[in-house]
Amino acid sequence: MNFPSELKYTRDHEWVSVDKNTGLIGLTEYAIEHLGDIVHIELPEVDEEYDSGSSFGTVESTKTVSDCYMPISGKIIEINDDVLNNLEGLSEDPYDDGWLIKVEFGQNAEEELGKLMSVKEYSAFIEEQED
Repeated sequence: MNFPSELKYTRDHEWVSVDKNTGLIGLTEYAIEHLGDIVHIELPEVDEEYDSGSSFGTVESTKTVSDCYMPISGKIIEINDDVLNNLEGLSEDPYDDGWLIKVEFGQNAEEELGKLMSVKEYSAFIEEQED
């Protein structure tokens, strides 16, 4: 499985790419693989604000419906409409073209980012889950 080293990860299997005070958020390859065939994604509206840990959307697959959780507080500034229109694209490329939302980070960004996992920590977490 592929987990890019420049990203930060959550225990709920979301990833964050950081670019100054904004970031892209998506689902890891591990999450997508375990969800199975994705049939619907529900994402928030632009300009909505969320706290770290709150649900910002859902992913429905042939197996289950799962919440997506905010890894970091912030305001939604963009939604990836391409993913909504091409659900297969999410599993084909979850990290580059498969991002879900773009967020402008809140004032606690530095502290919240520090609580996220590195690729090494996330890989170890995945191994523990598999045991």
